[in-house]
Amino acid sequence: MGTAGWIVVAAIVVIVLFVVMLYNGLVAGRNQVEAAWRQIDVQLKRRRDLVPNLVEAVKGYMGHEQDTLQAVIKARSAAVSAESGPREGQIQAEAALSGALGRLFALSESYPDLKANQNVMQLQEELTSTENKIAFSRQHYNDSVMAQNTRVESFPAVLVAGSMGFAKHPYFEATEQDREVPQVKLR
Repeated sequence: MGTAGWIVVAAIVVIVLFVVMLYNGLVAGRNQVEAAWRQIDVQLKRRRDLVPNLVEAVKGYMGHEQDTLQAVIKARSAAVSAESGPREGQIQAEAALSGALGRLFALSESYPDLKANQNVMQLQEELTSTENKIAFSRQHYNDSVMAQNTRVESFPAVLVAGSMGFAKHPYFEATEQDREVPQVKLR
């Protein structure tokens, strides 16, 4: 084999190594996004597990606020149902649960006996802590999604990412409902 043959072989080896490195980088990014999503999922499950206890503790104090309690129960059920569905549906269901819990917390401020109940206070503290962990996990997830989406859309990966099965991931975004200030209406 002459010099031209070795040049062709070297060029092919360089191209193959480049594609392998590109592919491995895309796989690493996809795995980072999935790991970040699993961290959110762990915290969301913790929150879904705490919600029934909070609703039961609050029921006795907020007997005439059944609409708010039913909204929390319905949002939790939707979040549990969405758990096995597409990620976008999970994101929307969890956002609805966050909004319902926010309204419940805002409304609970109007009940002095409820605010003084140790069980309710402990559950609220645990939920607040969990919400903080969810917020941190969402931020980490969105950072991972941004990095992976940048990889998928950047040259030269954009030329081969689609054919290798890599696509953009959805961000965990606040809904319009999340952006609204909860309204507290006393009857």
